[in-house]
Amino acid sequence: MRWTLLTAALSLGLLAPAGALASGGPVQPVQGSSSIRAVGSPFWYAAFGSGGDTIVKRLTGAGGQSGAALRVSGHYGIPGVDYSGSMTGLSANGRTLVLAEVSSSGVPRTTRLLVLDTPRLAVRTRLSLPGWSTVDAISPDGRWLYLIHYLSSDVTRYEVRAYDLVDHLLLAKPVVDPQDRGEAMTGFPVTRVMSAGGRWAYTLYTRPSGVPFVHALDTSGRRAVCVDLPSLGNADIGNARLRLASGGATLQIDTGGLTPTLIDTRTFAVTPAAGDTPAPAQSAQHRVSGSGGPGVPWELIALPIAALAVLFAAARRATRPRVT
Repeated sequence: MRWTLLTAALSLGLLAPAGALASGGPVQPVQGSSSIRAVGSPFWYAAFGSGGDTIVKRLTGAGGQSGAALRVSGHYGIPGVDYSGSMTGLSANGRTLVLAEVSSSGVPRTTRLLVLDTPRLAVRTRLSLPGWSTVDAISPDGRWLYLIHYLSSDVTRYEVRAYDLVDHLLLAKPVVDPQDRGEAMTGFPVTRVMSAGGRWAYTLYTRPSGVPFVHALDTSGRRAVCVDLPSLGNADIGNARLRLASGGATLQIDTGGLTPTLIDTRTFAVTPAAGDTPAPAQSAQHRVSGSGGPGVPWELIALPIAALAVLFAAARRATRPRVT
């Protein structure tokens, strides 16, 4: 299912001249049955649309019993980060939750975010940032918010930016791999895994052309490393899974029964794989409420594909000659 939908998205991306080829997204924020929590916390958080408002609920228990609720104006959801259903926005310490506006039309000119204080379940601040950005990650202490900022409607041109939620400052310098040789790190985010404690976000991308790569983001140190995976150039990674092993020292990429690819998370060297021991649990979890455990919010996948179709249709209309 995942690979079929990803292939459809790729097809739309290749057809659309601008705005439809994903790079670091775009993956729509999630409203509805999907929820997120910090590991070790008894609370899950979910966002639900209600007319022109959003209701943020704090859920407890395996069945997702409703606890406190907050109503805010506007349409917001939990930020999605990949096509396997991973979400972000909740700090590992469980005290900060960032929601992103759900866009219903075209390329947004302003990015609107809602920063919540989870212990009080109250709005801490509303952010309005110029241009189009999507939420990529948040640091464990909730200070640093990472955004994928698109430089134009062509989403093959983007940069990763860090926003200081304490000093309310968008850092001018993008977060880049200092060893990057200039090759564009663009593609579809297939799947993600977080390190124990939530410091590192490891995301596997597939490119429309070229080899897959892993983007490793240090959310505390404001740095990134991109690791090309030429050995997977001909592999079907639509259902690939990431797993941390050896206490987090090894990132394992499982491509469906084939010999896994291993990345040393200290040196980022790519090595042949062998059996290993799983690392501690991720620092954030997601689920479909009522399922009693983690789940894949398929609306996270369907919405971006629908958005791509809208953008494609809009592009076609824009190219038609006008009668004067």
